[in-house]
Amino acid sequence: MTNSTSKSAADLGRGIGAGEIDPVDLAEEFLAAIRAHPVTSRVYARSTETRAIAEAEAARERARLGQRRGLLDGVPVSWKDLFDTAGITTEAGSALLKDRVPGADAEVLKTATAGGLVCLGKTHMSELAFSGLGLNPVTQTTPCVNDSDAVAGGSSSGAAGSVAFGLAAAAVGSDTGGSVRIPAAWNDLVGLKTTSGRISLKGVVPLAAGFDTVGPLTRTVEDAALMLAALEGRRPIDLRGARGLRGVRLAALQTIAMDDLRDAPHAGYAHAVEALREAGAEIVPMDAPEVVTAMDDTGVLYTTEAWGTWRAAIEAQPDLMFAPIRERFEAGKDWSGADYVAAWHRLALARVRWNDRVAGFDAVILPTSPILPPNVARLMEGGDYYVTENLLALRNTRIGNLMGGCGMTLPTGVPSCGLSLMAPPMDEERLLRLGARIEGVLGESHG
Repeated sequence: MTNSTSKSAADLGRGIGAGEIDPVDLAEEFLAAIRAHPVTSRVYARSTETRAIAEAEAARERARLGQRRGLLDGVPVSWKDLFDTAGITTEAGSALLKDRVPGADAEVLKTATAGGLVCLGKTHMSELAFSGLGLNPVTQTTPCVNDSDAVAGGSSSGAAGSVAFGLAAAAVGSDTGGSVRIPAAWNDLVGLKTTSGRISLKGVVPLAAGFDTVGPLTRTVEDAALMLAALEGRRPIDLRGARGLRGVRLAALQTIAMDDLRDAPHAGYAHAVEALREAGAEIVPMDAPEVVTAMDDTGVLYTTEAWGTWRAAIEAQPDLMFAPIRERFEAGKDWSGADYVAAWHRLALARVRWNDRVAGFDAVILPTSPILPPNVARLMEGGDYYVTENLLALRNTRIGNLMGGCGMTLPTGVPSCGLSLMAPPMDEERLLRLGARIEGVLGESHG
């Protein structure tokens, strides 16, 4: 990576503000990197060079006139290929949507563009966002930055790859069961899952709208905070202030989250927990029986809505889909409307119990994933390996979606192993402030 493409989004923005970086030169540098990189075809579904240069030219003029719209004005980012882009193909990783060209940008893309973000292109993803692996033989499978023979994680696989390989300063993905946090963790990035309903889903290809959320994948917590502000069209929060973790209380979730941890994720989590304790955090093991109840309803909650959303398209052309993904959708046939409504009632009660249980803590912590990125060739063989890895990939992150809050994964220093933080709904600002403090502690512990 060249100097600019390896910098944080915030540092690039500061460089533009200081007159040290020209937004057009910056966009051209990223576009040149995209054209030249050997994994580009597995990261980007398509680049948007004409749009990027036009947006960069507008950012250059605002910078010249002293009218920048925020710190990230002129910073180039990528967008997962389920965000509608006016006049540009948006296929959500599926042949069912081949050559689909929306007439307007997604609402969140409009907002980000108005704030000055430069759109570099659309990134590959799991088919219709229904897998945490990032394996997509229909389009492309993005490689993990730490293991070229492994998947990057999904469903925001190309989003993670674009940042990890220096092909975007930040990325925008979506998270329904972990689709921002898993690829972020497996590629040593920060991933922010926002609260359901916080960011508009208008113009975003749906999977399960009751759980779908928008979130950034970035190099730093500061970048995540800036990206959240840009996606919402508001001023970013100030992350300056307290250092260390004196007085911080963290609940270490034991229920389900600690089962069947592989060696590396266990080591990454143990390292992080020890570093947090040494920095002054109080860490309290916590059991939460309501998590078991919610996880037992995962099948009915997710597959019923996904099948209801995509049934007509899938039944019309079933052979266009990768069979294991199609079968996940088709599992929604097994549940009745009464089953679905009853499951949501149970989940609402579980969320009340969860929020009561975690009320005295600053956040809940757990390993982001119990496994490392699986091998692509072995996954394509199918069988037990595919089933086991697919089930485990999103297991821990799904807890956060079910409980209805916000969440974030941070690198632990052990490659492809993340530490997850979970907080109550609409508490992203406090979570980001805590995340910045924890990022500092973890950075010192493995720096």
